Amino acid sequence: MKKIYTFLFFLLVVHFVYAKGYENVAAQDTNEVKKLNSRAYDNRLTNPQQTVADATAALAIAEKLPYKKFIGESYRIKGIGNYYLNQSRDAIDDYLKALNMFREINDLRSEAKVNNNIGNLYLDSDYGKALEYLNSSLKIAQRLSDQQLIGSSYLNIGNVYYRKKSFYQALSYYDKGNAIFIAIKDSVNLIQALQNRGVIYFNINQFDIAEKLLLAANKAAKERDLNKPVASTNLTLASLYIAENRFEDAERIVQEGQAYSKAVKDEKLESDYNYTIYQLELKRKNYERALHYLQLIYRQDSTIHISNESTQINIIQEQFKQEAKQRENDLALQRQQNDRIKFWAVTVVAGLLLIVIALLVNNVKRKTITNTQLTELNAEVSRQKDNLDRINHHLEEIIDERTKDLQKKNKKLSEYSSYLSHQIRGPIATLRGLMNLEKEGLVDEKECINMMDKCVSDIDQKIIEMSEMLNDTSKTAF
Repeated sequence: MKKIYTFLFFLLVVHFVYAKGYENVAAQDTNEVKKLNSRAYDNRLTNPQQTVADATAALAIAEKLPYKKFIGESYRIKGIGNYYLNQSRDAIDDYLKALNMFREINDLRSEAKVNNNIGNLYLDSDYGKALEYLNSSLKIAQRLSDQQLIGSSYLNIGNVYYRKKSFYQALSYYDKGNAIFIAIKDSVNLIQALQNRGVIYFNINQFDIAEKLLLAANKAAKERDLNKPVASTNLTLASLYIAENRFEDAERIVQEGQAYSKAVKDEKLESDYNYTIYQLELKRKNYERALHYLQLIYRQDSTIHISNESTQINIIQEQFKQEAKQRENDLALQRQQNDRIKFWAVTVVAGLLLIVIALLVNNVKRKTITNTQLTELNAEVSRQKDNLDRINHHLEEIIDERTKDLQKKNKKLSEYSSYLSHQIRGPIATLRGLMNLEKEGLVDEKECINMMDKCVSDIDQKIIEMSEMLNDTSKTAF
C-alpha cells in the first residue's frame, strides 16, 4: 500500500511540475501574442503589410496554445490589414474565421467588432449587407455599453449613408461618433471623424468648415504618422482647392497625398488621385494632360470594377464555404466533446473503483493487524498476570519469614533487656558503693580503682555476650 501511495504522490509531483512549466511557457506566449496583435493593429493606418505580417505571427503562436480568443483576434486583425491592402477576399476569409472562433466561446464584444469590420468590407459593394452587419455590431455594443465600439459603428454607418448620397443623415452619425471619441479621448478615431465630417461639409458646399476640419484631421494624422488618413484627407482637400480655383494649393496637396498613398500601397487611392489630377488639369484647361489621366483612370477603373465584381462573388462563395465548414467543425467539436466526456467518465469510474479496492484491501489488512495485535496483547496480559501471582506468593513467603524473624528478635530483645538489667545492675551498684567509700576515705584509692576496673570489665563482658547471643540465632535462653 505504501508503494501505491508513493507512486501516486510521484505522479502528482510530476504533474504539478509539468503544469507549472507549461503555465510559464503559456504566459510568455500569451504576452507575445498580445504584443504582436497590438503592434499589428497600431500599424493598420501606417503600414498594413506589417499589420498582416505581425497578425500572422501572432496567429501561429496562438494556435499552439491554443486559446480561441487569441486565435480569433489574430484572424480579425489580419483581416483588417488585408482590408486596408484592398485584399477583400483574404479579408473576408479572416473575418469569418474570427467570427466562428468568437461565437464558439460566446464573446459578444469581439463578435461585434468583427461584424463592424465585415460591414466596412461591404461598403463599396452592398449597402444593405453593410448596414445589416454594422447595425448588428451597434446593437451588441450598446448592450455592452462599449463606447469605443459604439462610436466606430456610428462612423461606419455614416460611411454607408455618405456613399448613398444621404449627406445630412451621414453627418448626424459622424457627429455622434465624434462626440463619443472626444469623451473617451480616442485620438485615432477622432481623426477619422474629423475627416469624415470635413468630407460631408465639402459635399454640401460649406467649404470653410470643410477646410478647417480637413486641415485639423490632416495635422493630427501627420503627428501620429497615420499615412492612410493623411492621403485620404489630402484627396478631399485637393478637390476643395480645385473647386475654389486654388490650383497651386491643389497641386501641392496632390503631390503630398500621392506620396502617402504609395507608402501604404493603396491602388484605389492612387486611382482616386489620378482622377483628382484629371479634374485639376481639366479646370486649368490643360486638355492633353487631362486626356492622359482620363485614359489612365479608365484602365484602372476597369481593372478595379472587375476586381470588385470578382470580390463580391468570392465573398458569397466564401460565406457558403465557411458556413459548411462551420457545420463540420461544430459536429467535430461535438464528437470531441462527447469523446472527452466518455473518457473522463470512464477515468473517474476507474479511479473510484481503484480507490474503493484500495480502501477495502487496506481495511482488511488493518483488521488482520489489529486482531494479531489484540491476540498478542491478551497473551502478554496473561503472562504478566502469572508473573504477578508468582511475585505476590513470593512476597507473602518473604513477609511470613520476616515476621517470624522479627518475632524471634523481639523475644531476644526482651530477654536481653531483662538479662542486661539483672547482670549489669550488680556491677553498677558496686561502682556506686566504691565511689561513696572513696569519697568518705574508707578505702584505699588504688584498691578502689582496681575494683572499679573489675566492675567495668564485668559490664563490658556482659554486653559482648549479649550481642553475640542476639546475632547467633542458634542460642535461645540464658
